[in-house]
Amino acid sequence: MKSPFKRFIRNIHLYLGLASGLVIVFVCLTGSILVFEKEIEQAWHPERYTVAPATTSALSLAQLTTAVQAYKPKAKIGGFKVYADPARSMEVSLAGGPGGKGGEGAKGPRSGDGKARAEGAGPATAKPGEGGPGKGKGKGDGGGPRIYVNPYTGAILGEINPRETFFHTVEQLHRGLVAGKIGKLVMGVSASIFLFILGTGLVLWWPAARKALTPRLTVKWGSGWKRLNHDFHIVLGFYASLFLFVMALTGVGMSFDWVGAGINKLTHSPLKRPEPPVSVVPAAAAEPVAKVGADAVLTLARQQAPDAEFYSVQLPKEATGSIRVAVLRPGAITENATDEVYLDQYSGQVISGQTYAQRPVGQRIRGLFKPVHTGAIGGLSTKVLAFVIALLGATFPVTGTVMWLNRIRKKGKKQPQLQAV
Repeated sequence: MKSPFKRFIRNIHLYLGLASGLVIVFVCLTGSILVFEKEIEQAWHPERYTVAPATTSALSLAQLTTAVQAYKPKAKIGGFKVYADPARSMEVSLAGGPGGKGGEGAKGPRSGDGKARAEGAGPATAKPGEGGPGKGKGKGDGGGPRIYVNPYTGAILGEINPRETFFHTVEQLHRGLVAGKIGKLVMGVSASIFLFILGTGLVLWWPAARKALTPRLTVKWGSGWKRLNHDFHIVLGFYASLFLFVMALTGVGMSFDWVGAGINKLTHSPLKRPEPPVSVVPAAAAEPVAKVGADAVLTLARQQAPDAEFYSVQLPKEATGSIRVAVLRPGAITENATDEVYLDQYSGQVISGQTYAQRPVGQRIRGLFKPVHTGAIGGLSTKVLAFVIALLGATFPVTGTVMWLNRIRKKGKKQPQLQAV
């Protein structure tokens, strides 16, 4: 006989599960696809991301810029991403303007089918406050077209627009059902409900006696389908609950702005990110021309961090903009854990700089939401774990509904039959 408290918790668990079950299944399935987004994309189009290392040195960024502009004459270069790995292609992000929407001014057919978006694959992925100086507000390129170039030959390997790819569509569905703010709100509420479901599930799982602990920790594989369905929901649900709780919690954090604001207040971090610094425009110049080229900036970055995994150089969009350089050092916790430096585009002087460790605590915590949510925080091992957990999460609403239907049928069979007089 269950206590009134357990019956109350069971009802909450049941009705919340029935109300949000389809959304939870959908979110978990789309999330499982996004876990290996980067790996799937690179395996899908290896010709875009890998090159044969050459014995000669790579071409200069100026030479590669010429190759890109020959392929897309009206394009304006927004930035470069150069990998230390000699077998990786170089990524060139395009700024807005003519030819900046992934098709105008292209010379010859586009290479690439627009079905992929490599995670953190270039300057265009920068978030507000993290990107290069654009209109003085640091919004970066916002996901413009990205061209992949062979750094040794200048050959164009492919082009994608991150906003038109398969994975971007899946991510939009995962985060907000492609319904804007309303969809994002729905997903945030669903993630909050999922937290309650997980919490009530743990209360229901907790055994009243120690002897009942073992059956709740092991699956009886030789049993009938009803028992297996019960064990999949109860036993596997317990093992997955902690990881699902973390995923749901980070999902809530990414859905509601008040979570980030609260973290900033608790950690005494700035509520807003500082504006990117500006360059000092020469007073005598009628039309100021930048004196510092991308190659000089890249050389400086390599001197300061010779063992970096990649170097990202974002060029300014305006005459007052500064050059942003981001460097990912070995052993960084995520691909966004970069050290950043801003340089005056005319003098080449360092205006400001900040290592990842110097970022405000609140910013670092919020920056961990996505890599923790997707399992990227620990590399391949945590990604595999996140993939398995996401798939399991999609099964629990199904197995729970089956348990509920079986319980209803069982109660119906126990009802006394009317006897004919």
